[in-house]
Amino acid sequence: MPQNTRQTTSRNGGIATPPPIGALLRSWRQRRGLSQLDLACEADISTRHVSFLETGRSQPSRGMLIHLAERLDVPLRDRNALLVAAGFAPVYSEHSLDSPAMQAARKAVDLVLTGHEPFPALAVDRHWQLLAANRAVAPLLEGVSAELLAGPVNVLRLSLHPDGLARRIGNRAQWREHVLARLTRQIEASADPVLVALRSELQSYPAPASGSGGGGEAGHHPDVVVPLCLHTSFGPLNLISTTTVFGTAVDVTLSELAIEAFFPADAETAERLRGALTEIPSPPRGEGEALSRP
Repeated sequence: MPQNTRQTTSRNGGIATPPPIGALLRSWRQRRGLSQLDLACEADISTRHVSFLETGRSQPSRGMLIHLAERLDVPLRDRNALLVAAGFAPVYSEHSLDSPAMQAARKAVDLVLTGHEPFPALAVDRHWQLLAANRAVAPLLEGVSAELLAGPVNVLRLSLHPDGLARRIGNRAQWREHVLARLTRQIEASADPVLVALRSELQSYPAPASGSGGGGEAGHHPDVVVPLCLHTSFGPLNLISTTTVFGTAVDVTLSELAIEAFFPADAETAERLRGALTEIPSPPRGEGEALSRP
């Protein structure tokens, strides 16, 4: 079992010493399912060098550490942790979303969200906390408990919680399985303890009866894509989703931001969403506003 790469809290309340850099490298290699030979080939170094780095017989240079982290597809946040563990300063910035340096990124997210209307789209961070949403999301949230909408809003919790969307999802068993499988893949890739706790919480929610609501709506193809089949006051909606990320991000915050955009799976859903949006007034929008309002 790969070791967790994050710092842990000691029994006396202090921050425990992180594992040595060699153990961290071995942990990431094992998490990616690579042998030492596999990593050596990927990084164009010798297997002996990989072994020496993992056992502590050799210490990686800053350049070698970044090189290995790239080959292991280590998230930027964890690359900084590797650098610190090896005695180097972090190299990847981490700006808050409201900082001037993020202005262009905020504007880009705002353009994507508003440009996607009348269809729903939202921006989330690495823990699925809601950062922004366009106007088309609001009609989908009818009947959701006010407690779940009190920030910070976690969209996976909102999706599967009994007081959230769960009771209105027509293919709840299938959607639950999809959400948990996706979360599990994230955990396997990152070993993020917050995501592990979130998965445990979601799994504790009452599961739909076996065989109920598992096949999606008639006329759709769950063997191709898992739809979200949602019952609303303005009619049933059948949605499919895509995920967009910043492909060239070198800032930790930006690398962890994702946009979930929902598309209608049929003409009836498209028409219902257009009609729902006409009832929502367009607020005056300032630059970067999308990232300041959940």
